[in-house]
Amino acid sequence: MSLFRKLALIVASFSALLLSGCGDDIKYNMREGVTEISREVYDLHMIVIWVCVVIGVITFGAMFYSMFAHRKSKNPNPAKFSHSTVVEIIWTVIPFIILIALAVPAVGLLIKMEDASDSELTVMVKGYQWKWEYKYIDGDDNLGNDVSFFSNLDQKSRDLSVNSGSGFSGIEITDENYLLEVDNPLVLPVGKKVRFLVTADDVIHSFWVPDFSVKKDAVPGFINEVWTKVDEPGIYRGVCAELCGKDHGFMPIVVKVLPQAEYDAWYAEKVAEAEAGPDLNERTMGQLMAEGEAAYNKYCSSCHMPNGEGNGPFPSLVGTAVTTGPIEKHIDVVLNGVSGTAMQAFGNQLTEAEIAAIITYERNAWSNDMGDKVQPQEIHDIKNGGGE
Repeated sequence: MSLFRKLALIVASFSALLLSGCGDDIKYNMREGVTEISREVYDLHMIVIWVCVVIGVITFGAMFYSMFAHRKSKNPNPAKFSHSTVVEIIWTVIPFIILIALAVPAVGLLIKMEDASDSELTVMVKGYQWKWEYKYIDGDDNLGNDVSFFSNLDQKSRDLSVNSGSGFSGIEITDENYLLEVDNPLVLPVGKKVRFLVTADDVIHSFWVPDFSVKKDAVPGFINEVWTKVDEPGIYRGVCAELCGKDHGFMPIVVKVLPQAEYDAWYAEKVAEAEAGPDLNERTMGQLMAEGEAAYNKYCSSCHMPNGEGNGPFPSLVGTAVTTGPIEKHIDVVLNGVSGTAMQAFGNQLTEAEIAAIITYERNAWSNDMGDKVQPQEIHDIKNGGGE
């Protein structure tokens, strides 16, 4: 590569660095966010950027000046000195001072980010392959323990992914929230300090919401702590930021921040749903198949494929021992999973009605045609020790 080409690349890189800190129309910079912490992180980031700009100007300026002023045509007889103790002390002390000057506010901000004391609401966040579970915990009377739900990728994104083959080819994706929308968002009140207790059920995930400057690993067997206090109502999106398996890109995070009155109404509705108990009404075969197809496409098709034929390590459900064998075994597999495989235990993830519908659908869809049907009451009895 020619010297001119190398210099052009250096200038282009330096220009990109300068542009990253200029104007709202430049999309390559860190977002400012909607919390006090996120704004402080942004401000510190910009300080560091401009320190780097000044260092870059001085360093590259000295380099370009030296190449021009001391080129061979002007200095055919170069100097013979090998080093300068004074210069070496200067270029050691100055970076040390810069690092200390930046470390002081950075450490203070890190301490503030980790201080979840005096929180007004606690939410347990648990990562699964590939979904999130949110459980509200009230530190005073534990009323929040009745409110918990799973958050899955929305059906529209699933349909787009299936229709496009991989989600990136075959059709044009025009939905701006493709792979960033869910069926049940996390709901928080505006202006309240919320503590997140972050963990995982299977592998390592990472709970990341850029607008909050919240990013914390979800590790099985450990509980990590992080907090936020959102100043503006709105909808904020994040993703799992840890490569957690085949559908890592299909477990987004959506947080809906509401004014206190709206949050209270939403929370009261969730408590009423929990107190009402599960829907154990008997269904017809047609109802079970319709509900089962919808639930299967939502929870099972990413591994076993919409046609039930499986994919790689995920076995086929067409004419296999589970779906055409004893129904008790089929129920056990769905409720308790299969040890040593990727098959999770869905007993605590899905409702009795969803499990009954999925099993009925799997036993009668495609070419299985077993004629079996399972009712929600049967699943409820088995889960509570009243069935075999």
